[in-house]
Amino acid sequence: MSTKTLRKRISLVAVTALTAGVLSVVAAPVANANIAAQSNLMPADGQLKVATGTNTTGATVVAASTAALSLGLIYKDTSTTTAQTATVVASGALTLIVANTTATTTAFTATSGTFSGPVTLGDPGDLASEYGIGNSSLALTGAAATSVAVRWAAPSTAGTYTVTAVRSTNTTNFTTLANIGSGTTFGNIVVTVVAAGSIASDAPSLPYSSCVTDTASGAQTSTADSTGTVTNGNSWYVKWALNNAYQSPVGTEGNIVATVTAGDAYISIGNGAQNAGTGKTVVAYGTGAAGSTFDALRITQATAGAPTTATVTITFNGVTVCTKTVTIRGVAASITISDVAANDLSATQLNQDWLSDATGIGTGGSRAGHYYIVLKDSAGNIVVPASSGEFSMDPTTTTTTVTALAVNSAVATSTSSTSSFSKSVGTFTCGPTAGSSDVKLRHTSAATGVTITSPAFTARCADDPYTYTVGFDKATYTQGEIATMTVSFLDSKGFAANSLDTPGAVSMILPFMTLVSATGSATALPNNKGQIVYTMTVGTSVGLTPGTYTGVVDFSALTAVAAVKATPTYKITTGGDTTTNADVLKSIVALIASINKQIQALQKLILKR
Repeated sequence: MSTKTLRKRISLVAVTALTAGVLSVVAAPVANANIAAQSNLMPADGQLKVATGTNTTGATVVAASTAALSLGLIYKDTSTTTAQTATVVASGALTLIVANTTATTTAFTATSGTFSGPVTLGDPGDLASEYGIGNSSLALTGAAATSVAVRWAAPSTAGTYTVTAVRSTNTTNFTTLANIGSGTTFGNIVVTVVAAGSIASDAPSLPYSSCVTDTASGAQTSTADSTGTVTNGNSWYVKWALNNAYQSPVGTEGNIVATVTAGDAYISIGNGAQNAGTGKTVVAYGTGAAGSTFDALRITQATAGAPTTATVTITFNGVTVCTKTVTIRGVAASITISDVAANDLSATQLNQDWLSDATGIGTGGSRAGHYYIVLKDSAGNIVVPASSGEFSMDPTTTTTTVTALAVNSAVATSTSSTSSFSKSVGTFTCGPTAGSSDVKLRHTSAATGVTITSPAFTARCADDPYTYTVGFDKATYTQGEIATMTVSFLDSKGFAANSLDTPGAVSMILPFMTLVSATGSATALPNNKGQIVYTMTVGTSVGLTPGTYTGVVDFSALTAVAAVKATPTYKITTGGDTTTNADVLKSIVALIASINKQIQALQKLILKR
């Protein structure tokens, strides 16, 4: 075929519409939500794309550009490789586009249908040869580094067909259709062809429809339920997109009914931007397709401030579309305080290691503090404060020992009980005298003005570690047991030390004890009793020698000033027969003494006679 003839044919195919009567139905609209959107129609090297634009004129546009159009396309997935799916009406057509940035030959095959009108992005003369026009196979050569488009006409018989794209860097590979098998498959589309008249069946098909929960208003943006939470005064949304069996939006209108079947909530129906409702049942008339007038339900609390868990059911012409259950949290109704430290005297000293909490979380800043705070509504759901300014100390619990309570500005941001950021971090200020006070924290909602008060909790004030004592949980251990050693730190007045000042580095000599917990420099005491608890295994990999041992525990920063090295004593056994030679000898001596006593008693008895 001459270059001139090829150019003429390509030009005609690219602009000529199908003859009247070839396709007697109106193709799916351009805005079909079930045709995968492709922001850049031009494929990358190694991709096979379908022109997802379609029309109602009865014509395809075959072009290796964004101007390409298919005909009668009903559905297309997002894939561009070997696992693609598409749906098209009988006698419709797909415009296929590939990029040959590395290949020099391209071929297409199909289980049925016909190929025609290949064009390139550049000079049509770049196609030196073509084989198979009008057949179910087509081979192109000489198209190096050139994007190619071709038209595949679907069969007139409904069914499932496969279209495959093959490529090669060998210019002689596809000189005949029989050589196509020598190429590399890079695209594969399973095409479902449906009868033109059957598109009139426009009832919703639930497998191809969606119904999801969302915490935001507006259009549906996901096909999965939201994992977010809704706080007091805000709304849940349920959004649906009803599609027919061809995965196209339903165009037939019907009765849409939504009902609250459980829980105390109000609902309203609209397009995701509607006002809050005032009832528990709403009715609308529409298609239920995505983007239609009625494709979303808004769910709000029926009682202001009250937590609610509501179940809603949506039906279309009496058929249940979906049932969803959502929870809206109420106002804070209780305060829980936990992990309370012992603070230093005359200070609001902070040591981040006390709570082991990360910085820069929540509303920003450090999370160092002395205790955790959790807010919950009356149903036990975790709620988050608006700011640290909502907290204050109950003034009736202020003392000279504990003079103030406060909350870190990086307040809780999570409602998940497994997240440390469901907790706010609090601090308290100590006076100059050691002791403790039972104090209370208040929370006043900025939204409602409601104030709640925590149960009393004990805040203790003490000076730095000054001396220490060491004790084991048992006097005697058997090989293989776990030993617990508690180090108790006291301040200079003999009170349990605070939780925040470091006792410094430690060295330990404990015969036949292997530490499990870490040693070294402790930056904060891990409990508010002024203690560090160490755990050890008894024995070594080579066993042990039974006996009584004395260890040495030295916090050098303290012993250099006033403390005395601790020398705890403990006994270790192997757990088997622990009788020693000394024990045996002692028993023999005792037995001889007993026998002598019996002989003496017998002699006295004989003499009396």
